[in-house]
Amino acid sequence: MAQKKFSLWRYLRHLWNSPDIRRKLLITIAILSVYRLAANVPVPGIDHAALEAFTATATSTGGNFLNFLDLLSGGTISNFSLLSMGVYPYITAQIILQLLVPIIPSLQRRMQDDPREGRKWMERWTYYLAVPMAALSAIGQINIFNSLANQTIVPFGFHGELILSSITTLLAMTAGTMFAIWLGELISEYGIRGQGLSLIIFAGIVAHMPNNLITIIGDETYRWVLLAVMVIVIVATIFVIVYIQQGRRNVPVMYPGRRVGNRMSMPVKGTLPLMVNMAGMIPLIFASALLQFPVIVASYFNQSETLWVKNSALWLQRNLGGEGTLYWLLYFVMVVAFTFFYTTVLFDQQNYGENLKRVGAQIPGVNRGAATQRYLKRVQSLITLPGALLLGIVAVMPFLISLILRSFNISTASASAGLFLVSSSGLLIVVGVVRDTFLNIEAELKLHGYEDTLLVK
Repeated sequence: MAQKKFSLWRYLRHLWNSPDIRRKLLITIAILSVYRLAANVPVPGIDHAALEAFTATATSTGGNFLNFLDLLSGGTISNFSLLSMGVYPYITAQIILQLLVPIIPSLQRRMQDDPREGRKWMERWTYYLAVPMAALSAIGQINIFNSLANQTIVPFGFHGELILSSITTLLAMTAGTMFAIWLGELISEYGIRGQGLSLIIFAGIVAHMPNNLITIIGDETYRWVLLAVMVIVIVATIFVIVYIQQGRRNVPVMYPGRRVGNRMSMPVKGTLPLMVNMAGMIPLIFASALLQFPVIVASYFNQSETLWVKNSALWLQRNLGGEGTLYWLLYFVMVVAFTFFYTTVLFDQQNYGENLKRVGAQIPGVNRGAATQRYLKRVQSLITLPGALLLGIVAVMPFLISLILRSFNISTASASAGLFLVSSSGLLIVVGVVRDTFLNIEAELKLHGYEDTLLVK
């Protein structure tokens, strides 16, 4: 038999020859183009001169917090766009509701009694909660910018003559977030199914990477060193991410035999695959959002007349603003902790013990029902530990690389750009979205009868 090999040309030809898939891809590209155009619309009332001066200063000094937010938003932070918050308020609202399900018994019963209606309820309330989350994020983002710049970039305040302009700014930024969410839903409905919000985030991250690459190339002193470090880190990080995402623990399961006439067939051996990283990129996003919360709160008090309040606010901004060792240490701990917590929440919702008992299946040597659930939960915790630690290391990799670069006296704007070109959070999102989109398109091709899309004789 001839050995099969990958054929990219055949794969692309099948994509274009299928009218339905071609239409979905073109719609997806068109909607992403609209999103990137809207990302250049600035917030009304912004002081452009002050913003340009601040972003130039922050970039030259390697402002990690600003660069981190700017990377994940696709450059919309640096020009203070209407879409500067992206779809993250929606994701935060979704995470909050998912974490509330196991805590509130009525919500847990709703999800278990009728999963389909439970999902509809979850989607509806996620939209409702996304609106106040977007408004709070907008207020915090404006305060952070004004406090970090030590000048008024966006005039804001609910007093005097600023009330009307502040309400207008707040409504515009909230509407921008909801517009981005709507574009993502359009992609999921008319474009690549189920990948709308992920592709919105993906487009923002990828769009900002060429600027950082140009910054690295423009540094004649450390150009080749940074390029070499960048390539090594990208390859290593992608390998770790894919290794974690693809990792499975196959638990042996015995399924009951079928009755054929008067005879009973032998039990069937099977496996139950448990994922090493069931939480995906959620721990990174949630840990980052939670660490940003104290900085947002501190931004309200950095001009306080009470000395200890002002010093405390400045200390929080300095140590949890993405610069200090404390920030990255807490980031690592929270990523590991949220990986365990979110995995436990998702695993309990699956209820493998009762589901296996319902079909008559059993793990050899383990009683059915609650005992099976406890056994699988223990196995899941054991395999989650290495996945959580690797995810935590990937999360703090920019900090670790910065320590190495500083030991060689490399601390420039291009070094900062190089770090955030290969940001762990960004890479995890990019690799995950590419992988999921690839599998989604592959399933669509097979559904349309293209069985040999990736492999040819």
